[in-house]
Amino acid sequence: MATIFTKIAAGEIPSYKVAESEYYYAFLDISPLAKGHTLVIPKKVEDDYLFHLDEKTYEGLWAFARKVAVALKAVVPCQRVGVAVLGMEVPHTHIHLVPLQTEADLDFRKVRPQITPEEMKAVADAAYAEFCKL
Repeated sequence: MATIFTKIAAGEIPSYKVAESEYYYAFLDISPLAKGHTLVIPKKVEDDYLFHLDEKTYEGLWAFARKVAVALKAVVPCQRVGVAVLGMEVPHTHIHLVPLQTEADLDFRKVRPQITPEEMKAVADAAYAEFCKL
């Protein structure tokens, strides 16, 4: 059974696409910690634990996530882009990339900001354009 993330990457469920390659997909989190909070996934591997990935997929995922983070930093005002890998909420390996002003911004227990669909689309489109330049 395909995970919700597999369905998103396949275009079966709409998303705010930030970046895409043959093997990886990045999209905005619909319950973000901050504007630009992005999830990065492998398209073809649905294992829920990062360290179960084969070496090629693992290394490719991190290289792809790095490019996505560079694109996000270019379009979302922030001090840094933070990284978290939890994998508890959806059984599909995913990396959280979160634009940060302080370390406290990477607290998954905090109240989530309200970001309009228009703002989400604008960030996704800008980050996608920046990613394509890299």
